[in-house]
Amino acid sequence: MLGLTTAGFFLVYGVALGFVARGLSKAVRWSRGPTVFTQLIQLLVAYSFWGGSTKVVAIALAVAALAVLICVFQKASTDALAGGEANDHPVL
Repeated sequence: MLGLTTAGFFLVYGVALGFVARGLSKAVRWSRGPTVFTQLIQLLVAYSFWGGSTKVVAIALAVAALAVLICVFQKASTDALAGGEANDHPVL
């Protein structure tokens, strides 16, 4: 039973990440928060893999998470998710 509920959780999580990825590809503002949260979780998972024979996995996970975070926080991404550079007024 535990395996079934775990598989169900990760299935729902994967579908949710698919919606977040779709939101990012369409530059929808709400998608940035879940993306950042997911990558921070991935950094923690990478840290948990550090040591022994899983260092390569830890490095791969950390590099991927950092690459996504850098891309999400770039000026072009921030402008696209905030509505573009033509948006001169601050968002309240």
